[in-house]
Amino acid sequence: MNVRRCCATAVVLLFLLSGQSLLAQDSATQAPPPDSPSAAKQKHEKSDEQKKVEKQEQSQTILGVVPNYNTTTEKTAQPLSPGQKFHLFAKSTFSPFQFLAVGAQAGIGQAMDSYEDYGQGAEGYGKRYGAAFADQASSNFFGKFAYPVIFREDPRYYRMGEGTTSQRFWYSLGAEFVAHRDRGGKEFHFSNVLGAFTSAAISNAYYPDKDRTAGNTFERAGIALGYSCAGNIAAEFWPDVYKKWFQRAKKKKDSGNP
Repeated sequence: MNVRRCCATAVVLLFLLSGQSLLAQDSATQAPPPDSPSAAKQKHEKSDEQKKVEKQEQSQTILGVVPNYNTTTEKTAQPLSPGQKFHLFAKSTFSPFQFLAVGAQAGIGQAMDSYEDYGQGAEGYGKRYGAAFADQASSNFFGKFAYPVIFREDPRYYRMGEGTTSQRFWYSLGAEFVAHRDRGGKEFHFSNVLGAFTSAAISNAYYPDKDRTAGNTFERAGIALGYSCAGNIAAEFWPDVYKKWFQRAKKKKDSGNP
């Protein structure tokens, strides 16, 4: 348990440093001139093409099954409305894959006898499944909907899509702590960080008594942020993997046809 807690602490510190670096780079760039009232109005009006792109992004998957709804390739994507942020939370939380992933997580937890007070058997598995699902549901609710609405932040991951592998890797880590504001610009990602810690604090209501410590709460928040960063990395590099391996294989197969 102490090793896991140290790892979670290291994850938080590493990502905070990455986010601080990205924010410093953003503040160093020259701010664009303010838009005229007519230009600002036009900027916030979504064209049919932009709506089409958003719809496609909300149907993205990795390997055809893993949801990737939280990613945009637009460098200056239009802000999401509160209703769209709620839709993103709901779709991310209740996709069929999430129920399977939670089931696998509960099974691994039972095999390792984590939270041993839950016991074994069907009852123990059910408790672990419920706790794991509640964790990801509450984290998504606060991180993708509630706090983004309150702080007016964009809950999506803005894919870099270019640059060196190292640059993109560190960008995907730092992006967990750097938010795009709805009104433009960037700031510290209060939604992601507060969402993780709020969810971890709420989880003390259903985890065994001996696991309801401040250390365990911090550990669960750190693990949640780590999972989210892993998702950012997958979202950043999956299109490259798909293009290099799957599309290339398809072209070779098609070229061999008469």
